[in-house]
Amino acid sequence: MDLAIRGVSKTYRNGVRALRDVTLDIPRGMYGLLGPNGAGKSTLMRTIATLQEPDAGSITLTGREGAGIDVLREKDRVRRTLGYLPQEFGVYPSVSAERLLDHFAVLEGFTERAARRRVVEALLRQTNLWDVRQDRLGGYSGGMRQRFGIAVALLGDPSLIIVDEPTAGLDPAERVRFLNLLSEIGENSVVILSTHIVADVAELCRRMAIIDRGEILLEAEPLAAIDALRGRVWTRVVAKDELPELERRHRLICTKLQGGRTLVHVHADARPGPAFEPVEPDLEDVYFSVMAGHQGARAEAPARAAS
Repeated sequence: MDLAIRGVSKTYRNGVRALRDVTLDIPRGMYGLLGPNGAGKSTLMRTIATLQEPDAGSITLTGREGAGIDVLREKDRVRRTLGYLPQEFGVYPSVSAERLLDHFAVLEGFTERAARRRVVEALLRQTNLWDVRQDRLGGYSGGMRQRFGIAVALLGDPSLIIVDEPTAGLDPAERVRFLNLLSEIGENSVVILSTHIVADVAELCRRMAIIDRGEILLEAEPLAAIDALRGRVWTRVVAKDELPELERRHRLICTKLQGGRTLVHVHADARPGPAFEPVEPDLEDVYFSVMAGHQGARAEAPARAAS
């Protein structure tokens, strides 16, 4: 099963171009959509989830049975095989997780009581909420609410699952639990993880795309993207007053504080200066180098037009 996105564009009434000719092939497994806030991630996720219309383009889901579903024209069919966990979702704080999940199961079509009870129990156990199933949702931590949201999304055994910024605001322990859960789910479904957190994609995803201002800047396997950057990332310790000159002379990827010192990472094909040392790249270096190149190209465009 896979998801084929072709030439999807969206401009809002206020003139904001949220998506610009987005084309992606998303296979089974965990797929990361990485970008800053406002990059267009949520717009693309809502479009795939049939919650809004694009101005142009097509989206096709090839399911387990092999037949293709036109996502934009066959919304009811898509919704029957879709699990969606938005960035923000509401719960009834005074209701227990078991009762509310049972209610959602009825809406999903599980009308036979014994079958519904088995499904609800299985999902609460899968999301590690069985022991707190009688607790009110209003008393759940952020990570527990996210896991409950995944339980709701998994009703009906969907072949396409979308999770939008799922680990934002979670403490480290809850984040690990949630990522482990997503990893298990991704073995049998297409799971799109939309996030601005690079580490989530690095730990989970077989393939990824980087998006900014509605444009896909890179589509690759994370390990291949890291390997392509090997030998072209350099680091050194700098004083803060040196940063403006470094930014002017070099392609600065990022700055990091380490032990109270300021470290810079610079992208260059050869050693940019005697004080620089090579550093093994990671996915953060890939992300920031792609973003820096995109922003630099956009900044140069007006200058080229003026000259």
